[in-house]
Amino acid sequence: MSKHSYRSSRPDRWSVPRPPLDPSLRLSRFGKIQPMEEPGFLARLFRWR
Repeated sequence: MSKHSYRSSRPDRWSVPRPPLDPSLRLSRFGKIQPMEEPGFLARLFRWR
């Protein structure tokens, strides 16, 4: 019996995960990490980040 396999097409994107991005590549592609919640009233008033 042969151990060779035959694939007629490329595997889909769901079954083959992407390799993780380098932090500098991630920053250049997506920008700075943003906070999850909106800033509060005082933070917007005094421009705290």
